Amino acid sequence: MPGLIPIPRAMAAALLMLALADCAPASHGARLSATRWEFALIDGQRPFSDAADMRFDNGQISVLVGCNRISGPWRIFESRLLAGPLVQTELACPAPAWDQEKAVSSLLAAAPRMRLEKERLILQSGGHSAELVRADE
Repeated sequence: MPGLIPIPRAMAAALLMLALADCAPASHGARLSATRWEFALIDGQRPFSDAADMRFDNGQISVLVGCNRISGPWRIFESRLLAGPLVQTELACPAPAWDQEKAVSSLLAAAPRMRLEKERLILQSGGHSAELVRADE
């Protein structure tokens, strides 16, 4: 046809794969939007605070692990949670809660791999992990 440039099949297939790959993370993002999750495990340990949670609302993530709140923008890309830039309050905490706050802060900074399994959210990076249970209000 005049005026059209033929696209080789391999290139068309690659473009289709890129378009489809971008769809999967968006579905995870939609499933997280306007939700609240309670920490079940942080690096294999139960959280020291019963109030430890993670919230996704209006493009913002808000995390409370012990004494301090971590917050900032978030998005999903290639099954990774990209959060940041993040800000954090700096109140003094007892050592066990402080250690878990540092672990979660490092986890979020590492763009962790993310898995949604029914009512569970699992975040993993090279050094830290967290398992959360959905707890919408």
